Amino acid sequence: MIDTATTTPRPSTLWLSDAGKMDGLISRIASVAAQTDEDGTFPETAFGWLTEAGLLAVTLPGQELDNRLPVTDQLLNLLKRIGTGNLAVGRIYEGHINALNLIDLYANSDQKRVWADDVRKYDRLFSVWNTQAGDGVRIHAIGDGRYRLEGSKTFCSGAGWIHRPLVTGELIGAEKKGWQMCIIPTERVQPIPQDTRFWQPLGMRASVSYKLDFTGVELTDADLLGEPGDYFRQPYFSGGAIRFAAVQLGGAEAVFNETRSFLASMNRIDDQAQKTRLAEMAYLIESGNQWLASSGTKADEWITRGGETDKIVAYANMTRTAIEEICLRVMQLAERSVGARGLMRPLPFERIHRDLTFYLRQPAPDATLADIGHFVLTNQPKAHDLWR
Repeated sequence: MIDTATTTPRPSTLWLSDAGKMDGLISRIASVAAQTDEDGTFPETAFGWLTEAGLLAVTLPGQELDNRLPVTDQLLNLLKRIGTGNLAVGRIYEGHINALNLIDLYANSDQKRVWADDVRKYDRLFSVWNTQAGDGVRIHAIGDGRYRLEGSKTFCSGAGWIHRPLVTGELIGAEKKGWQMCIIPTERVQPIPQDTRFWQPLGMRASVSYKLDFTGVELTDADLLGEPGDYFRQPYFSGGAIRFAAVQLGGAEAVFNETRSFLASMNRIDDQAQKTRLAEMAYLIESGNQWLASSGTKADEWITRGGETDKIVAYANMTRTAIEEICLRVMQLAERSVGARGLMRPLPFERIHRDLTFYLRQPAPDATLADIGHFVLTNQPKAHDLWR
């Protein structure tokens, strides 16, 4: 577990507006990424640096990227930058940001205060664990405002290092039923068994996404977040895809950077074929940057207008799909550029390629495309006016 003994609030350091500081932070995260590319190793050093920079709390009220402000494009840029440093760190950090966003949306005032203090005063990491198999989580109401959990979650990124996991499950035996969110105070419940055998991935090993069994964990009303069904409420559920897409694009930028460095080390920068490939990689990545900027700006605009839920979801799905294709093409071009020699350890390209390949496998890509198609087929505006 990461040490959470500090009780001194960390000041806002305005890292986002200091390009030199941010560049240095991302370079440091990248410099130690290889040290955690093995089973059972969590990037504690990198998260220590993120904590020192005040970035665990950056979306809390009064901070630079306050969830209530129209700054989604800036948040996406931050997620992308962290992904460039280390995709596993970016994945876990995005989960933390996602959990804080859900708290901002659905928590009551007392819960918001308690969970904000967890971040500000105690540097506690949050995450969202929703994925499960046949033995998924059920939340049993056992009376007097208490609940007992039964079942497991899979792909629990940061397992063993997350202090406040947001876990979903079927609420049973209460007046209200349905898919319920809860936030588990890990230091106040019984130990949660981990199945480390579950996590044998191609890449992203440092995200330690184990299978966890929550059977027997007991909670109170204060640990339940929102109402049953809130987790899947749109546009926040599907619209959040732009956040993981931002981290993925950061991986593509890392691939580009390492490809260029490798070619320079081999004195291949004057080769005409290499120039052509790097040019295509550059414009693909820049198009990804434009997707992120546009999706962030439009999401903020449309959410304030109201009545644009389907449009927000469709545009987020387009952003996710476009960036996936950008990343796949960038990796293909990079493979041709570096050849077999560039794909060998200990060069960073090999690890980044594995991590990005695995991280791109997000759920339901075909259904995502179908949803985009449904939106454009059932809305009458011409192409020029679809996204106004």
